[in-house]
Parts: sequence; C-alpha cells; structure tokens
Amino acid sequence: MITAPTLHTERLVLRPFKLEDAPDVQRFAGDRDVASTTCAIPHPYEDGMAEEWISTHQPDFEKGTGINLAITFKDTEKTEDTILIGAIGLGIDLTEKIGELGYWVGKPYWNSGYCTEAAKAILTYAFDVLELTSIHAFYFKRNPASGRVLEKIGMQFEECFPKGVEKWGVLEDLVKYSIQNKTDNS
Repeated sequence: MITAPTLHTERLVLRPFKLEDAPDVQRFAGDRDVASTTCAIPHPYEDGMAEEWISTHQPDFEKGTGINLAITFKDTEKTEDTILIGAIGLGIDLTEKIGELGYWVGKPYWNSGYCTEAAKAILTYAFDVLELTSIHAFYFKRNPASGRVLEKIGMQFEECFPKGVEKWGVLEDLVKYSIQNKTDNS
C-alpha cells in the first residue's frame, strides 16, 4: 500500500489524515463561516461525516485521483505534528495530468499565511513529484481572501462564472485561477 506523503514547510507539517483527526475536522469544517466559503463542506457538519471523509483519502490516493493532507503546526519540541488547523488537497485527472486545488483553514487560524504556505508546498509536490501539467482552483467571489492565496502562489485569473454554483439556496459567483507547470515540456 502506498501512502500519501508528508510535506514540511517552515511552520507546518502537511500529513495524511488520521481517524483521530475527525473531532477537529468536524469542529473546524463545521463552523458555519468556514463551511460557507466552500462548495463542498456541508452545514451542519453531522457526526460521522469527518470519519467518512477521511476514509476516502487513502483509496483516492492509491487510485491517483486525489490527495488530501491535514495542515498541522510543526512542533519544534518533537518530530510529530501536533495541532490540526485545516486541510489542503488536490483532485487529480490522471488522463489530462491536471489538478484542482482545494483548502480550508479553521477560523482561529485565518489571516496568518498558513493557507498560502501549505498551498505552495502542495503545488511544488504536484508539479515536481506528480508531474501535473496544470492546476486550477475556484473560489467564491465574495471570499477575496481565498483569491489572495491563489495570487500569492503564482496562480493567474482565468475566468469568472457569474452565479456559477448554488450554496445554501444562493447562486454564488465563482472565480477560477490556474497555473501551468513551468518545467512541463509537452
């Protein structure tokens, strides 16, 4: 069995989720303010949903269709990570060699640069190890902080989809950003 990698940044460890992370996932992703900024996170976030979501990660990684990593603080006292603060992942299309970036960070950790730091690391992994040719991401136009993360990691505006998706009965404007692998020669 192949397992997802553990990636290290200056302040963070991005590692595969464990079932023990489920209470933190439910608490952070279940926060209405966090859930409202994504297409995929439901609200309310019911008991068992986090465990079910975590259980999909290993099969998706083995099939090559996705990678989801826990964003945790790097513990300077020991080598293990400690506090879970969010999630970052890629949906992968192996045929086209493209990925779709997604992420969320718990509200207490917003506006601290953690998401940008994690996104840079997974972008490097996607291009250098997975050899993807491009990565794209979507965000709700009403959430410009997510757009700033994408700009900081070098992604460029591609397109806006007015009323492109429904979230909780409201049609939301979606903005798409993308980046090409600079080392891709195809």
